[in-house]
Amino acid sequence: MKLEELLKRIPVLEMIGNQNTDVSEIVFDSRKAVADSLYVAIKGTVSDGHSFIDSSIEKGAKVILCEVLPEDLKDNVTYIQVKDASKTLGQLASNFYGNPSEKLNLIGVTGTNGKTSVATLLFDIFKILGFQSLLISTVEYRIRDEIIPSTHTTPDVIRINQMLAKAVKLDCEYAFMEVSSHGIHQNRTEGLHFKIAGFTNITHDHLDYHKTFEEYLKTKKRFFDELNSEAIAITNIDDKNGNVMLQNTKAKKKTYALKTMADFHGKMLETDFNGMLLNFNGKEFWTTLSGKFNVYNLLLAYAITVESGFHEEDILKAMSQLKTVKGRFETLKSEGGIFFIIDYAHTPDALENILDSINEIRTKNERLITVFGCGGDRDHAKRPEMGKIASRKSTLAIITSDNPRTENPATIIQEIESGVEPQYFSKYTSIPDRREAIKMAIKFSEPKDIILIAGKGHENYQEIDGIKHHFDDKETVIELAKLMSK
Repeated sequence: MKLEELLKRIPVLEMIGNQNTDVSEIVFDSRKAVADSLYVAIKGTVSDGHSFIDSSIEKGAKVILCEVLPEDLKDNVTYIQVKDASKTLGQLASNFYGNPSEKLNLIGVTGTNGKTSVATLLFDIFKILGFQSLLISTVEYRIRDEIIPSTHTTPDVIRINQMLAKAVKLDCEYAFMEVSSHGIHQNRTEGLHFKIAGFTNITHDHLDYHKTFEEYLKTKKRFFDELNSEAIAITNIDDKNGNVMLQNTKAKKKTYALKTMADFHGKMLETDFNGMLLNFNGKEFWTTLSGKFNVYNLLLAYAITVESGFHEEDILKAMSQLKTVKGRFETLKSEGGIFFIIDYAHTPDALENILDSINEIRTKNERLITVFGCGGDRDHAKRPEMGKIASRKSTLAIITSDNPRTENPATIIQEIESGVEPQYFSKYTSIPDRREAIKMAIKFSEPKDIILIAGKGHENYQEIDGIKHHFDDKETVIELAKLMSK
């Protein structure tokens, strides 16, 4: 693409060199620079991309976009100075790939919990309704029937535009995307044209990155602040910060709730481990999904689909055919009659929600055993809170390793244990090895007991000292339950 075309709608402070040059590729990692590429120098938290301008030129970059022009300007290289290189990258990427987000119905879902479930449910609903779509989620990326392993909840903006462009080429009409706080803060959604934005909830998470809850809240809110007047913003007003998301948005505002009056109102009429009978806006339907948190997820998916212009009866018919999202309240039953639930719950709120949902369904004649841990090199403040919740709401809580990363698993476990209240000391134990912890839960259980394995959900690895070792909770349960039933 000609540089002149690439710079459309981009405010440039200064340009030195040939504006008529051809650009083969856009990169923001100097190691990926190739002949005739445009290198974007971004000031990151760890390193400054300006330090790698020369190495990108050595690899073939012919255009440099930066915030500070280098003192030594090379011949035959075009230099472009902008105010914010990170934000500019988004618009550049959109322009380079033909602004694909404007040719699709792009729908973004943000919040602490439920993003993956809602985005995946939407992808499945629209498939049942007869539409081909793109899904960008924590679990996987899907373009029509092609599944691509996921690397980030919200990939970098170049990768997003590549996938959106491919979806356009393959005649997709919709794209459903998880929008993480990291992605918003790092401008990975910049230059994208969202038709609908949904908010699930906001609770204690990612404070290792955002430092304060106020910062985290502000970052989530920015997603809605940047919507245009043609977009639709849908928020959960049962969440105390639900209305905060809509305060400065130009978008059309819609609400959903279970506890208060809203544009989209839901009610749980019956529930068990096989599913729920729900009422949305006066219409009843059955779903095989369980748990109150899933009522919220389904209600947001319903609201988004209604706002996309579909008939309520068609939507509810499609929703009644939905299957559980991988690693989200995923259920298994052993030959011995033990009931397993595998879930990604890794925040205090998510863990409490799933335990409350299980306790609401179970008759109390069965025991509830919870196996969980907390990730290393992440938010320390949530660890004692999760210890408190698990020991209070389970018959037995087994504290184990999650992804310890570079931390000592014993230290993480001690921090979780510090939240256990004295009256519940007899209701927990610690087993650092995750496989052994699951094994102990099965050994301790009897027919009809419920074992919740929380924290990793869909993940098929355990990260220890920077190395990802294969570990899948579901695989481990299937293997151990069979071995122990022999």
